[in-house]
Amino acid sequence: MCGIFGILATPGQRLSRVPELAAQLCSDLRHRGPDDFGWAAFSAQGQLLGTEREHTRLGEQGAALLLGQTRLSIIDLTIAGHQPMFSEDGRYALVYNGELYNYCELRAELEQQGSRFCGNSDTEVLLQALIRWGTSCLGRLTGMFAFALYDAVEQSLFLARDCFGVKPLFWRHEEGVFSFASEVPAMLLFPGARRKASAVAAYNYLALGRYDRGGETFFQDIHRLPPACCMTVNVRTGAVSAPEAYWRPDLSVRSPLSFKAAAAHLRELFLDSVRLHLRADVPLGVALSGGIDSSAVACAVRHLQPETELHTFSFLAKGSPLSEEYWADLVVKRTNAIRHTVEVAPCELARDFTALIRGQGEPFGSTSIYAQHRVFRLVRECGIKVTLDGQGADELLAGYFGYPGQRLASLLLQGKPKAAWNFLRAKAQWPGSSLGSTLRRSIGEFTPVWLLPMALRLAGRTPAPDWLDMDALKQAGARFSVQDERRSKFSACQDRVRQILAYQLTWEGLQHLLRHGDRNSMAFSVESRVPFLTREMADFCLSLPEEYLIDMNGRTKSVFREAMRGIVPDEILDRRDKIGFETPESDWLSALAPWVEEALASGYHVPYFRSDKARGEWREILAGKRRFDGRAWRWLNYAEWARQFQVEM
Repeated sequence: MCGIFGILATPGQRLSRVPELAAQLCSDLRHRGPDDFGWAAFSAQGQLLGTEREHTRLGEQGAALLLGQTRLSIIDLTIAGHQPMFSEDGRYALVYNGELYNYCELRAELEQQGSRFCGNSDTEVLLQALIRWGTSCLGRLTGMFAFALYDAVEQSLFLARDCFGVKPLFWRHEEGVFSFASEVPAMLLFPGARRKASAVAAYNYLALGRYDRGGETFFQDIHRLPPACCMTVNVRTGAVSAPEAYWRPDLSVRSPLSFKAAAAHLRELFLDSVRLHLRADVPLGVALSGGIDSSAVACAVRHLQPETELHTFSFLAKGSPLSEEYWADLVVKRTNAIRHTVEVAPCELARDFTALIRGQGEPFGSTSIYAQHRVFRLVRECGIKVTLDGQGADELLAGYFGYPGQRLASLLLQGKPKAAWNFLRAKAQWPGSSLGSTLRRSIGEFTPVWLLPMALRLAGRTPAPDWLDMDALKQAGARFSVQDERRSKFSACQDRVRQILAYQLTWEGLQHLLRHGDRNSMAFSVESRVPFLTREMADFCLSLPEEYLIDMNGRTKSVFREAMRGIVPDEILDRRDKIGFETPESDWLSALAPWVEEALASGYHVPYFRSDKARGEWREILAGKRRFDGRAWRWLNYAEWARQFQVEM
């Protein structure tokens, strides 16, 4: 993994103090790539003016374009993987963050077509693929990536991100200057960068708990390149194309396979993916929660490599009903793994809070992200450089709570009211469920959009809480939104479960989970790999009938559970609950009550937030007069983020 950055000056203008700016950006992104760094500066005509090794030619005239990278060496640890990487003729320059797991197969095909290689890195494979096949090569890449390719002849800069957005890429285009980087804090280092809060993002996060949707960030002028999207910048004119999707799930495709045949094929796809994800020139481990997904990854590694040394890393919530220790133990015994665990005390959260916010760069959802942060710290302390993770399986296979509302809607749209009632009754028997709670989870699918604000109030929430400055938010363009983007993006699909899975995979849901994992792992220079997230897996899973994903007994991931029989212990495959890296958030924050009070009383003016009202509500929560939920953590998170990054309205 790596950190990448770049800036293009306004046409006719030049970047000044390029070596100093490059050094600052390399330093800020060093945690993403501590093994090597490099940068290159170009004139408006495409001439190379300087690099990190020699930049006397920059002189006083400055440069038109700067590209840079910090490198975490995983494949080909030699200097042959140095970036920016240039084509043999000097026409192309590439900065790239990611891993191509099928790079060996791509390289063999490229060599057959006449391409020549100097080293063994996947970076060089990507560069040669782009040169020989053009942007159409994006559909042939299996992996996670974000990159920028400069063409000195065409005077263009081409940027792209992987199908699911595993690797980050942010950009800004203001006053003719285009810049990009792997993380938001690095974006704030570019000349002219403003720190103006996005009112829309602030409202969605604080009031609704929604964030990392599509291309939005918490800063008004900084954008995220959405997953499976690319964009082009004309270096001569400074014109920037709108992000364009090069792939999206095709929900019109239906698999003809029987349930057993589908399970067999899914097993083959998953094992092939794990096999590819094991390619590395450094030690690997598995982030193990004890749930079906991470357990499947760990057991698949052992199935494929019976003799390899396997390390697992787990967070334990000792003494809490949220503890996954029992299940993680089953996997460790089954795989004969070397087990590493971490426990967390509330005071440690307070101690690491500032660094946690800095590492994420933007506000985030819950204290479970801190548990993940500690797991990756443990990974680093144990000398492991790469981990495999189960992220993405819930969005592919209808995990979490099993999407009861969407499943019911699909059955009713199919004209099966009796089947819908039987499903509802069966789902209500699962742990943590009841007929009432299952109906409440279903209500959104059947509630007219104009009734949603009333539904929120009936559920004990309000779209306009006292601790938000609603007048300022409305003036800035934020308001309670009732638009159903899911149905507009996948309008042709009447299978509501497949529809929401496709939406969460590519637009809202998985994005913030992948952001958490990327920042937490990169904070400790660890590469986190997600073998569930390949285009082949997504295309296949989203082609399956919904009853293969959620059966009529309400069992989630039904086809995957069947696929893993004989590899994963039956006791885990037959689990009826889901926990993951969950934390006892209420207990932690209650134990830290004085610290929470002090943090909310900070003198910094937080945009759109009324800290005095929040403190009053916090005291009522402690007194048992109000229900505890995620809003208390969001207050803390948003306030500290605004203070630390000096965010303005």
